[in-house]
Amino acid sequence: MRPRAPGALAVLREPDFRRFFIGQSASLLGDGMIGVALAFAVLDLTGSPADLGYVLAAKSIPLIAGLLVGGVIADRLPRRRIMVVADLARFLGQGTMAALLIAGHATIWELAALQAVHGAASAVFNPASTGLVPAIVTGGRLQQANALRGLAISIGKIAGPVLAGLLVALAGPGWAIAADAVTFALSAITLTRLRPPAHRPPPAQSVVRDLREGWTEFSSRPWLLTLVTTASLTNLLFAAFYVLGPALTARSSGGPTEWATIQAVIGAGSLIGGIAALHIRPRRPLRTGVLAIALCALPTLGLAARLPVIAVAGLALLCGLGMTVFNTFMETAIQHHVPAGALSRVSAYDWFGSFACQPIGQATAGPLAAGLGTYPALWLTGVLQFLVALGALTVPAIRRLPAGTPDAPTAVPQES
Repeated sequence: MRPRAPGALAVLREPDFRRFFIGQSASLLGDGMIGVALAFAVLDLTGSPADLGYVLAAKSIPLIAGLLVGGVIADRLPRRRIMVVADLARFLGQGTMAALLIAGHATIWELAALQAVHGAASAVFNPASTGLVPAIVTGGRLQQANALRGLAISIGKIAGPVLAGLLVALAGPGWAIAADAVTFALSAITLTRLRPPAHRPPPAQSVVRDLREGWTEFSSRPWLLTLVTTASLTNLLFAAFYVLGPALTARSSGGPTEWATIQAVIGAGSLIGGIAALHIRPRRPLRTGVLAIALCALPTLGLAARLPVIAVAGLALLCGLGMTVFNTFMETAIQHHVPAGALSRVSAYDWFGSFACQPIGQATAGPLAAGLGTYPALWLTGVLQFLVALGALTVPAIRRLPAGTPDAPTAVPQES
């Protein structure tokens, strides 16, 4: 690996990225809360892991279904404005869900419908966000920017579950979801203050042609196809951990506190991974990233082996580290090697493919556990997850793609 890069935090001197980072940090703190809050909101209503899987899938399905069109929209319209609208939609959806839970009138179908709103808004937000970052960051600082975003995700995963666990235990899950809603409003406010380069829409053409061009850019890169396939299968299999884990801890005396602790430790691992990604520049970043994502099988295997919570938490630390390293190197490679005019569409195919199998995993984890037993289901998904990650290393492009060398930035006018 190359030596530590100087000025690793220099990207925060760029005003637009600094504002973006502050807003996203607030939103990501809320994201860290929702996993614990939503799990126990559903379990309090019905006690059914299958119902939790269905509610999680209700968010994932519109997210996945809308990503490709979201990528086209993000390449055609000003990305900042798209993100503000999406944040406001998520603020209203999460706020409504919090109100229903606090009032004691929530039903499973209402939670599922409001999570679908969240997923649809995220379908346009995520590709726009990936496309916006290179426009507000100097090219040579992209890895640092992505690593800092990874750090923000990590901090949210540490502080969010802890805060959510306290709120759920003391006041109920509705209050934790209300806090999540507020963070989307804060994100929208900070986004309105950005002044990215003027948006230059592509020539007018059909959505189908836009999608076809995006697919051509996406499918012409074997390393990208491999990474997305790996991420998709990992998300399918890792869903069992997030559906069956809360149900197992709910049976213990620790309840929400134990699950919140495991989630927070995943965040701590992500923080370590983000710090590592901020400072290291491997010559073959994708190889490093794929090796790192193999670590995400460990906490599932820890639950399967009926290890104590402290041991599962230790494995969760390694999982968080691997997840952030993988995501940082993957996103940086996309931003370096894909033309700017197609970046949001390619990012949409990335998001779409990476999460395409997740709702299947969420919806089937409960029935799988009912059929095989909870612990055999965890063994099966954990072992397969590990093998999927190792299988990606057999692809030469993953082992050989060098770190990107972006072109020097040029001066551009500001968006009004």
